[in-house]
Amino acid sequence: MLKSHLFILFFFFFTISLLSFILYILSMFLFSSGVTDELQIERLYAYECGFNSFSDSRDPFDIKFYLVAVLFLIFDLEVSFLFPLSTVIVSLSFFELVGIIFFLIILTVGFIYEWKKGGLDW
Repeated sequence: MLKSHLFILFFFFFTISLLSFILYILSMFLFSSGVTDELQIERLYAYECGFNSFSDSRDPFDIKFYLVAVLFLIFDLEVSFLFPLSTVIVSLSFFELVGIIFFLIILTVGFIYEWKKGGLDW
């Protein structure tokens, strides 16, 4: 039984290696390695949003964009939890209501902390 598994394992690695080699050889013949003038011209075209490229894509990026995105996700999830809550709030037990209030207090304290630290200031 072990021989059959070893044969399958060998066949798998052989096939992957052969496929990789064939793709490598084909890429050498089908694609040029140099940058053509057409590619340089296309890189200067406007993006899908309509803006022309005004800097290199490898320039440092401001971390505030990521911070706003993460904060948006956190508070967006809070709202997505509050919509179903509004439909079942009358049927909740005391402990469930305390848990939800605790959740909202933690989010409010985090928002106030972020606001006081200046994370929302541009």
